[in-house]
Amino acid sequence: MICKTDITNLKTDILDKVGQKIIVKGSLGRSKEFEKEGTIEKAYPNIFVVKYEENDRTASYTYTDLLTRTVEVDVFDGNGYSPLLPPLVVESKRRRVKEQL
Repeated sequence: MICKTDITNLKTDILDKVGQKIIVKGSLGRSKEFEKEGTIEKAYPNIFVVKYEENDRTASYTYTDLLTRTVEVDVFDGNGYSPLLPPLVVESKRRRVKEQL
C-alpha cells in the first residue's frame, strides 16, 4: 500500500536530484521494455520531468509510477548507478498443512 509519506519522501528525493544523470527503465507493453539515459530536469508537485540525451526529448512521470514499479530509476552517484528506490522484497506465504492422524 502506498502511503502519503512515501510520496512526500520520494518528492523530496527527486527534488534533491534535479540535474543528476539517471537511467529510466520501464515497460511499453507486450514484453517490450525500454532503458534510456537522461537527466532529471524539473520536479513539480505531481510529476517530474526527465530530459533524454539520445533524442533531446522530455518525458514526465508521476511519483506513483515509481512507487508502483511501473518505471524504475537508477541515479548516477559518481561511481555508478544505484536504484532510487530499494528493491522490492516479496515474502512468500506458505500454507500450513495440518497433519492428520
